[in-house]
Amino acid sequence: MRLPLLFASLLALSTAATAQTAYPVTEKGTVVDDAFGQKVADPYRWLENDVRTDPKVAAWVAAENKATQAYLATLPGRDAIKARLKALWNYERFGLPEKAGTNYFYTKNDGLQNQSPLYVRTGLNGAPRLLIDPNSWAKDGATALDAWVPSKDGAKLGYMIQDGGSDWRIVRFLTVADGAVLPDELKWVKFSGLSWATDGSGVFYSRFPEPAAGQAFQELNERQAVYFHKLGTPQSADTLVYETPDRPKLNNTATVTDDGAWLVITSSEGTDDRYEITLLDLRKPGAKPVTLVKGLENNWSLAGSSGDKLYFVTNRDAPLQKIVLVNAAQPMQAPQLIAPAGKAKLESASLVGDTLLASYLVDARSEVRRYALDGAPKGTIALPGIGTAEGFGGEAGDPETFFAYSSFNEPGAIYRYDAATDTTTVFAKPKVAFDPADYVVEQRFYPSKDGTRIPMFIVRRKDLKTPAPTMLYGYGGFNISLTPEFSPATLGWVQMGGIYAVANLRGGGEYGKAWHDGGRLANKQNVFDDFIAAGEYLVKQGVTTPQQLVIRGGSNGGLLVGAVTNQRPDLFAVALPAVGVMDMLRFDRFTAGRYWVDDYGYPSKEADWKALRAYSPYHNIQSGKDYPAILVTTADTDDRVVPGHSFKYAAALQAAQIGPKPHLIRIETRAGHGAGKPTDKKIEEYADLYAFAAKGTGMTVPDAPQ
Repeated sequence: MRLPLLFASLLALSTAATAQTAYPVTEKGTVVDDAFGQKVADPYRWLENDVRTDPKVAAWVAAENKATQAYLATLPGRDAIKARLKALWNYERFGLPEKAGTNYFYTKNDGLQNQSPLYVRTGLNGAPRLLIDPNSWAKDGATALDAWVPSKDGAKLGYMIQDGGSDWRIVRFLTVADGAVLPDELKWVKFSGLSWATDGSGVFYSRFPEPAAGQAFQELNERQAVYFHKLGTPQSADTLVYETPDRPKLNNTATVTDDGAWLVITSSEGTDDRYEITLLDLRKPGAKPVTLVKGLENNWSLAGSSGDKLYFVTNRDAPLQKIVLVNAAQPMQAPQLIAPAGKAKLESASLVGDTLLASYLVDARSEVRRYALDGAPKGTIALPGIGTAEGFGGEAGDPETFFAYSSFNEPGAIYRYDAATDTTTVFAKPKVAFDPADYVVEQRFYPSKDGTRIPMFIVRRKDLKTPAPTMLYGYGGFNISLTPEFSPATLGWVQMGGIYAVANLRGGGEYGKAWHDGGRLANKQNVFDDFIAAGEYLVKQGVTTPQQLVIRGGSNGGLLVGAVTNQRPDLFAVALPAVGVMDMLRFDRFTAGRYWVDDYGYPSKEADWKALRAYSPYHNIQSGKDYPAILVTTADTDDRVVPGHSFKYAAALQAAQIGPKPHLIRIETRAGHGAGKPTDKKIEEYADLYAFAAKGTGMTVPDAPQ
């Protein structure tokens, strides 16, 4: 297709940017905002427009990708890296099984399948039968099977389809016996669970109103409501169960208790664990919702139920969290303490059989403790080592559950646990073509700028000599904990001769509420200081040098990488910000951005605006200083952190006088914020990132193993 002359300047290459790298010329607009007495230029505002509907933005994306791919094609070792990653990814991987009736459902990937198919077994040792293969849904592999939930008797299955990486989901249903797909289809579903009525007649789910034409990927997400869909009826006939029209920013999701007695509706406004809980007695037709918890002040996460007894994990008067029992029939009664808060962060709990299984973080490593229903301690579950254990779903009366365990050098294995006998057996353990003993995983602690003790994991080959190229990863936000987990990509970097480090920054959830609060709102600079201190520690300890240090992070971690690159460009050789929140003055205007005010603050409030302006990556690029090599990554269908953030940031980098190293952007097509990305796209992206990092650190890329 021939482009209009208006776009010709976008496609012209400018050699004025650097001697080594030619960037497309990006048109500068004249937008200037006046906020709280300060004028702030936003010359690339036009790049916020949707690439699907604005030909000008589409032309810019094409030109940037062309320039980036031209540079990446010159990098030595990219093919060898890709071959190494492909070999590492090619192992059998299992998802956590879920039991319903006599059926066991689980995902399994043969290795290089773009999406993981769903299988079912009748009985624990029954023959596996393919139920859903999402690899047949799209030629490019970018349509994914997301959440799936069987009915209580295991006869039906509801599942969500994700297309092109978008957060929007389409819900479909099938009968398990024959795999026949039912005609029912639910649209405009996002940030929702599926919870079956006990009789299997239908599901409770949450949806947003249909967006305005052309705005599905940018419009703010508001007015989420809970509906009941009866199988065999159109979505238009769904019953509205719960809504909050006077509070349109509330998200409302619903869960049916295991015995079908109660519908537990959880309402939240942002990303903080601050919820309101509403109950609906499903045993009484026409029953009205009853408020259990009001005020959006604390976490209330349902751990399990037995009749009117509801077990919750909460941080009310317990920053490290505790387990309490609430009587649903007497909602005004004070909760009964079951497991008090201790010195470690309680992450989650579940009721399995007659035992409460509680997962704790001990210096960012998993420990699973057992409690009787009256709170009496019953010991811990023996785990294979120092790593991350996840899962433990179950229900009262059935002692069977499953969990996954992994570490940086150990791929995820699936274990079956019997809560009645306290025994663990292997359900599925992958076979891999490497020896975990060849790699060292250690945990160290280092001081941040203000003296706070920060944990950091370091992964390397046993035979590696230091200093060596080191990739430092961080996140530091939204109460999210970074724990040891296996990734073929991480092992690929380590096999190449790199070191991989993960810093557990403030803003995360590793040590409870105080740790989270210490890295958000007015304290956000602590996160950047923690990350910078991690880099300084690695250099001081001789692990690496500034000429070999790579920093990487995604989403809120992309913001982290952008901010610290502006603050300490001398400390890093390469920066890899992925799908980052880069314009901190406008993040709350698009899709899910409004939720993030819990961590970032409100750009509409002067004090918050000033704090945001001080570290916003887009607004604080320092011309006149030499910057590290930067490869920004994003995707055209990211409707979580809209790609305009990365577009504007990359354009500003390329326009600034920040030295001769390359400052490029890689824009994936038919992909989103990360979930559902096909295996082949992951391998391609990591090959590009690692080749770029190797070039920037002087690493010699070894040949791929045969």
